[in-house]
Parts: sequence; C-alpha cells; structure tokens
Amino acid sequence: MKPVNVGICGLGTVGGGTFNVLTRNKIDIDAKAGRQINITHVGARQLNPDCDTSSIQFSHDIFDVVNDPEVDIVVELIGGTTVAKDLVIKAIQNGKHVVTANKALIAEFGNEIFAEAVKHHVTVSYEAAVAGGIPIIRSMREGLAANKIEWVAGIINGTGNFILTEMRDKGRAFEDVLKEAQALGYAEADPTFDVEGIDAAHKLVILASIAFGMPLQFDKVFTEGITGITQEDVVYADELGYRIKHLGITRRRPNNGIELRVHPTLIPSSRLIANVDGVMNAVLVKGDAVGPTLYYGAGAGAEPTASAVISDIVHVSRSLNAERNNSDYDASVPHLGFASDHLCDYNILPIEEVETAYYLRISALDRPGVLSNVTQILSDAGISIEALIQKEPIDGQEHVSVILLTNRAVEKQIVSAISKIEQLDSVADSVVRIRVESLK
Repeated sequence: MKPVNVGICGLGTVGGGTFNVLTRNKIDIDAKAGRQINITHVGARQLNPDCDTSSIQFSHDIFDVVNDPEVDIVVELIGGTTVAKDLVIKAIQNGKHVVTANKALIAEFGNEIFAEAVKHHVTVSYEAAVAGGIPIIRSMREGLAANKIEWVAGIINGTGNFILTEMRDKGRAFEDVLKEAQALGYAEADPTFDVEGIDAAHKLVILASIAFGMPLQFDKVFTEGITGITQEDVVYADELGYRIKHLGITRRRPNNGIELRVHPTLIPSSRLIANVDGVMNAVLVKGDAVGPTLYYGAGAGAEPTASAVISDIVHVSRSLNAERNNSDYDASVPHLGFASDHLCDYNILPIEEVETAYYLRISALDRPGVLSNVTQILSDAGISIEALIQKEPIDGQEHVSVILLTNRAVEKQIVSAISKIEQLDSVADSVVRIRVESLK
C-alpha cells in the first residue's frame, strides 16, 4: 500500500514533539495506520536542534510544503490565525488533508475552513486543539455519538489551574504565582489569553459545537478571567467545602437555549474534577444515556500535544485506506460530529439569563441589623441563602467579611440585588461574586 506522506509546518514545541514522536514510534504507528506514514517535507523559519531533519526536505517557506505534490497530509503547527488560515485554506484547495493543533483558528474560522474542506472532499482534523493529549474531540464526536449531550464543563487551561492550585495549597497571592508560571514556561510574557479566559473560550466553543451540533460561535462566549480571585476567597471557599476552578461550561437549556461561558467557579470539593490540580486539564461530559464521564490528562506540552496530533494523522491515514478500497468513499467527515446540513443555530443565552448559584463576599460594618438588611434584599429578589459565614472583626477594623452561598438564581436577579446591597451605608467596597456549580 502506498505510504502516506506528511508535511509538517512549524517545528517549535509541538512541531518538534510531533516530529520526534512520529520518528521514535514509527513502527507501531505504521502498524496502527495500516500503511507507512513518512515525514517527507518540513517547513519552518529555522531548524530545531532537537530534530534530525537531515534526510528530509526542509523549506523556510511553509507554503512550499502545501504546494508539494507528494505531500498527502499537511500538519499546521505554526499557530496564530492569519498565516495559518491562509496555509490551511491553500492546503485544502490543493486537495490535501489537514491536521492542526490551532484552537484559535478552529474557534474563529472553523466554519469557513470546514465548508472549504467539504467542498474539496478532504478532512480537517483538530484533536490537539482542545486539552492537549486528552482525546476529548474524538471521545465526544464518536465515543458518545449515541448520547444527547446535556452539558460539558472543563478545566481547559493549565496555566489558570496551576495558579489557582498554588493559591489554595500554598496560600500564595495571584501575582506571585503568575510570575512563577511565566518563569516555568506555563504562561506567556503576556498572559492575557490564559488568565482572562480567552484560551479557554476558544476551546469551549469547539466543545460546545460538537456537543450540540451547532456552528462555531466564538464571539458569543461569555468570558471572565481569574485576575480578581483573592487568597481570601480561596480560603472561604475551602471552609464552605468548595474549590475555585476556572471552568468552561456549556449547557443545553429546556427552551433550546445554550449556555456558553468561561469564568471562575466554586465546585464541591468532593467532585473528581475539583481535585484536578497543577497544569493538568479535565473535561466532564454528561450524556443522557451514559451519565457523567470524566477525561483527564496533560493539556499542553510537546509530546502530550503531539500524541493528539499523531492520532489525527493515523485517523486520516486509515480513512485513506477506506478510500482506496471503496470507490464511493467521500473523504470529508462531519467535522463537528453532525452532518453539515444538520447543524442548528441555537440561541446562545446572554449571561444575564443564565441560572446558577452564587458565592457572595460582603464587607460590612460590625453592627446589628446589617445582616438582616442584606438578607431582606436577597429575599425581595427571590434569592434564598444556602449557607452563611460571618467572620469576627480584626482588631482596629470596623468592617467584617460576610460570606453567603445562595441557591440558584438568574444572573440578572443577583446583579440587581448586589447593586442594592452595595448602596447600603453599612457596606464598604464592591460585593465579590463567584458563580457556583454542583456539576451533577
């Protein structure tokens, strides 16, 4: 059987990892694919000293790889959404299958890219775009195909999870841990994408589209980062039996609305996902038939991500086997798990319409009647209290921290109630609000 020729664009961390794992495990990978998989062309701005490309065609112009008639599969690992998009579109138009780890590219331009792929009867595979080495895309798209997915919740950014873990376990401040994350290479010099939730939002919109069969809609994801989380809130959450995690959550509502949100979340410490620490990722998926299923592993790194990239290469190579043996075979596959003509434009709920429970921390004067005023405002808004902690005043301070856990309420109700609480003369500073999820 004719070998499959692979061209790799980008030889950085993930590209280098992919090159080396493909080379190191070639015998086993070929056996699993049912044919030889050969790297025949690499395109990158510069050589990677950890990769022996001496016997492989190397180009400084990555478009040379795309235009190489001998290349069957183009692996895009350059990142970004400008050159990468042009590269992928050109590869598709040249009749080549594409494998990518580029979550931003898929989240923002996936609809256009997939449509082009269907038009040219090729496949775009993107397992490595979400949660690194965890095979979550194929698990949801194929392993859970029998299920109507009810909701998905994931720790899908390792940098944010590392920061929150260090804050909880070692009592460190956010800024201090962020500096260490940057020194360790977990966070970029500009950490905005990680700590403000943009990276997680890219991944969540992909998961949501696969879960519910809808076009990618990155611009509709509500995104809130972790920069406002304090050591104080981490400690109080622990006292209440919760842990704070930065979650991406998408849920189907009874009225056919879809929640699509990324934000810090209190979850019960007894949940398995609450105990996913450090830079690790985890995705919890609830299907109507299977119930909750948890997927855990390394969400980034050279070889974990390469594992997912190569799984796509093997998957595409197997499809080429089928194509060879079936004249009616169509190389295009449902990229989002649903046939393209069955995708639905669900209503994405604005965050004001989302219902969840809440953690509130209020700085209030230590005097009679203050707590009753707060609870009355919540009661008038139809919000009941699940738990309450009132701390003792520190010497020399007039204000104390009052911590409340509410039952479920619509966001606009809690926002209105908080506005009234903040207007009380006895309340200082803004009320801290963190959403709470049971994940049952």
